[in-house]
Amino acid sequence: MNKDLLLAIDAGNTNVVFAIFDGTSLLKRWRTSTNIKRTADEYGVWLNHLIELTGIKVDAIGGAIIATVVPQLSSPLTQLCKRYFGCEPMLIDNGDSVRIDVEIINRQEVGADRLVNAVAANALYSGKLVVIDFGTATTFDVIRENGAYVGGVIAPGVNLSLEALDRAAARLPRISVAKPISVIGSGTVSAMQSGVYWGYISLVEGIVTRIKEEIGDNLTTIATGGLASLFKGGTSYIDQIEPDLTLNGLRIVYETRARGEE
Repeated sequence: MNKDLLLAIDAGNTNVVFAIFDGTSLLKRWRTSTNIKRTADEYGVWLNHLIELTGIKVDAIGGAIIATVVPQLSSPLTQLCKRYFGCEPMLIDNGDSVRIDVEIINRQEVGADRLVNAVAANALYSGKLVVIDFGTATTFDVIRENGAYVGGVIAPGVNLSLEALDRAAARLPRISVAKPISVIGSGTVSAMQSGVYWGYISLVEGIVTRIKEEIGDNLTTIATGGLASLFKGGTSYIDQIEPDLTLNGLRIVYETRARGEE
């Protein structure tokens, strides 16, 4: 049997995403909550079952790559790939793991996912780029025309802000993120939704405006993360949506290394 499929794993602070690629085609993806106590065997039983339900042959997986910003997940996810898929994964766990020009003093401070996003953005678009990732944190990563990673901005994530508000204010309920009908809320929930939605729209517009003041106007903004489409509906400052940017970046890094071009 040909072992042509790639298992890509994006382990973040909130979720771990597993994806199967056949060449450049993303066949399937699954998401589970991040839990540092979960073992390789627990991941293996769960993931094997999901793969089999799709009709994909587990034996067809011939390679694996992992990006993690949670150090405790490196070992169980590596053991998962070895034990259940018979392959030694490429591990992207810090800035030194991705071969990309980085214009900051300590490249190890940059999360692996942010540099992988930069690799994917460079492959998809040209010119100056800003990648906005709506994740546990809301990050803005700036890339020059030559593909070099300049640096970025880190702000609290949307859901993180909602959790903090819920914990700190006894009379404020937990709400879902949604685009409000109007800016002025007619009740507590609608007022909170307006504050979160338009507050983060203003965050995006304000930071992108200031980035343009520093590096020039002619740039493309690319948004990724679960809330990217929702926020694009409220602003013209987001040019493109790439929901699978990190996964495609992992695929590109894997393919480049496999060809011996790094």
